[in-house]
Amino acid sequence: MTVQPNVLRADARRNRERILEAAVRSFSEKGADVAIDTIAKAAGVGSATLYRHFPTREALVEAAYRNELARVCDSAADLLAGHPPDRALRLWMDRFIDYLAAKHGMADALRAAVATGADPFAETLDRLGTAISTLLYAGADARLLRSDIDPLDVGFSLSGLALVTSAPGHRERAGRLLDLLLDGLRHTAPRPTPTP
Repeated sequence: MTVQPNVLRADARRNRERILEAAVRSFSEKGADVAIDTIAKAAGVGSATLYRHFPTREALVEAAYRNELARVCDSAADLLAGHPPDRALRLWMDRFIDYLAAKHGMADALRAAVATGADPFAETLDRLGTAISTLLYAGADARLLRSDIDPLDVGFSLSGLALVTSAPGHRERAGRLLDLLLDGLRHTAPRPTPTP
């Protein structure tokens, strides 16, 4: 039996996931200079295991960010499978806000990785645009969401909303603003009157 080199065993996959989760938490809470050994310990693995998966700090930062991005983007299809499109979009918006909070928390570590030539953001706009488009098109097809919305506008709206509610204690306000944004995206929302 031949084992494909890019396929991780189940225990290696679990270790990798734990390392990435611990990295996001550690970089967010302790900053870009947190010791790699501290991340390994938080993940419940040895330093050698961490370095086997991520040979450099930059590789770890980039993988941790991309994992958060994949988690939020890949959830769009899963949410649509279990919910009506408008509800799926609203649930996805919450996940997007959490993704931005993790990205903000990792900002120093991401800047340090970029300074070394890494490009963790290479796929970000495409992946987010695809996820938002998937949700909006499903909602438009079901006649629950407007069909005249640019997915990039929704992404920028969510980013702005996350920015103004990023202070501790504002998560409840973010939820109310997300509800308001979703109401504006609904199929029955009034259309703007064209200006002469």
